[in-house]
Order: sequence, then C-alpha cells, then structure tokens
Amino acid sequence: QVQLVESGGGLVQAGGSLRLSCAASGRTFSRYAMGWFRQAPGKEREFVSAINWSGGSTYYAASVKGRFTISRDNAKNTVSLQMNSLKPEDTALYYCAAAKYGNTWYEPDFGSWGQGTQVTVSS
Repeated sequence: QVQLVESGGGLVQAGGSLRLSCAASGRTFSRYAMGWFRQAPGKEREFVSAINWSGGSTYYAASVKGRFTISRDNAKNTVSLQMNSLKPEDTALYYCAAAKYGNTWYEPDFGSWGQGTQVTVSS
C-alpha cells in the first residue's frame, strides 16, 4: 500500500500557473507509474496525465497537452504537475494516483489515491 499526499492547489486567474506536488510513502516508488486525475463538480473523474516508472514516458489528456507537464523525482518519492495557461475549465479537485504497473495511464490500473487538492481558475 502506498500513501499519497497532494499539495499546491489554490485559486488562480485564467492564464496563470500552478504546480501540484504529490509525496509518496510506503512502497517502492520508483517501480510504478504515477498519474494525475481530476474531478469537476457534477462530472466524472477524468485522466489528466501520467508518467512511467523511470520518467521516460509521459501521457497527457488532449485538453491539457502543451499546457501541463508531469515529472517525477524517484530519489525524493515525488511527482509533480506543472500547469500553465490555466483555463476556467481546469477547475477541479486534482488527485494523485499510484499505479499497479510500471507503465500505464489507464485509470483502472491505478490502485492508490490521494485525498485531492483543489484547483480553482477564475475568469
């Protein structure tokens, strides 16, 4: 089992930037893919971005590609999501998740979840 704690959410104006971080503990972090998902009010949770065990492969939803960048530091057991050019439609609760495998972006493959951090983008 792995424990995940997100940080870095907040309120930002459209066009601004935020950096989310997720600290992991309790399992060998470097063996598994990590991901970010989000859920807006009244909507289902959706995939945002994922990174494989080594950081060599990254995946993005079409809606965030070119604006968001995922990265990981296996020495520090952290994964980050740099979010630039934020839009009001990016407003959601953002979740960090740890996969059961080393390379995936498929939501059912993610078995551990953080509590979420709120991102609100004002227009």
